Amino acid sequence: MEKLRRGDRVGLLTSGGDAPGMNAALRAAAKVGAALGLEVVGVEEGYRGLIDGRIRPLDGRALDDAARRGGTLLGTARSKLFATAEGQARAKQSIAEARLAGLIVLGGNGSLTGARALASAQTWDGRPLGVAGIPASIDNDLGCTSMAIGVDTAMNTILEACDRIADTALAHQRVFIIEVMGRDCGYLAMTSGIASGADAVLFREGGKSDGEIVEQVMRAVEAAFARPEGRRHVVVIKSEGVRYDSAALKQAVEARMAGRFPEVDVRVTVLGHVVRGGAPTAFDRLLGSRLANVAVRALADGETQVMAGWAIPGQTHPPSRYDPHVSLWPLEVVLAETEKLATGASELVRWRVKALGEAEPVLYL
Repeated sequence: MEKLRRGDRVGLLTSGGDAPGMNAALRAAAKVGAALGLEVVGVEEGYRGLIDGRIRPLDGRALDDAARRGGTLLGTARSKLFATAEGQARAKQSIAEARLAGLIVLGGNGSLTGARALASAQTWDGRPLGVAGIPASIDNDLGCTSMAIGVDTAMNTILEACDRIADTALAHQRVFIIEVMGRDCGYLAMTSGIASGADAVLFREGGKSDGEIVEQVMRAVEAAFARPEGRRHVVVIKSEGVRYDSAALKQAVEARMAGRFPEVDVRVTVLGHVVRGGAPTAFDRLLGSRLANVAVRALADGETQVMAGWAIPGQTHPPSRYDPHVSLWPLEVVLAETEKLATGASELVRWRVKALGEAEPVLYL
C-alpha cells in the first residue's frame, strides 16, 4: 500500500467489549494523526455504525476529557449484519462515501476479524484501504501482544474487590467464591489470584472436571479450617470460562462441608461488568497511547492489515521503528495465535499455567 497523503481521512472504530484505556488510545490516535497532517474522524458504535455511515469529526476537548474515563467515547456494538457479505459490502460502500483512506480498529478477536474482512476495501479514488488494529480486551486473550488495553485496570479492580471481600470473609469465617471475567482465557483469574493471595484459583485452561474442582476447593477449605491456628477464611477466584456454574459449585462445596465445617458459610460474588468499568490506570492510558501512536504512523507509512502489539518477552519478531516496545504483526498471524490461546494449543497458555503453579504452588493443586 502506498503512504497516506496529507489531508487523507482516517477513521477510528471501537468494537466489541469496551475496555478502560480505549479513550486514551482514541485521543492519542487523533493527536498523532493531526500532527502528521491527517484528518482523523470517529465511527460511532463499531461496525454497525460503519455500515450505517455514522462517521463524525472528533472534538479535541471531548477526547482530552474522555481519556480519563473508562468505556469508549465512540460507543461500541456488535453487528451480526457485518458478518455477512451484504453487511461488509455496505461497510465498504460507507468507507468510500466517507472518503476514508485508513481505518484503525480497537477491540478484541471479533473486532480484528472484522478488520481483516476489510482487506479488499478501497478508497473513493481506487486506492487500497489501510487497516490497522489495536488490541483492547480486558481478558488478555489476544495473540501477539503481552498486554491488551484494559487488562491492567481490570486486574486492579478485581484486586480491590478481593481485598474488600477478604475482610468480611475473615470477620465471619466464610468461604467466598469470586467469579471474574475471562470467557476463553483465565489470565485475570490467574494474575489476581497471585496478587490477592487467594487460596485457590479456577480457570478453564486447567482442564479439571467438576469433581476435581470441588476437591481443589475442599483442599483449600481444609487447609484453612482444619487446624486451630490455620487461616480462618477462604477466597477462591473463579474465571467465568470455567463451565461449572458458580451456584452449583457453592452447593457442592456446602454438601461436602456439612459434616466437618457446619458453621462455615459459603458465599458467591460475581463481579461481572464491574470489572470492565472505572477510570483506566496509568499503565492502560500509556499503553493505549503508545499502541495508537504506532498504529497511526504505520498506516501513514503505507502499512496495512497489521496490529500493534506490546512486546512479548523473548520474542524474535522485530520491534517497530516507531517504538521499541511495540511490534507490528500481520492480522492473519494475530488471529491464528489468538485461536491457539482459545484452544489451549499456545505455548503461552502452558507457560501461564506452569508459572502460576511455581509462583503460588498452593493455588493450583
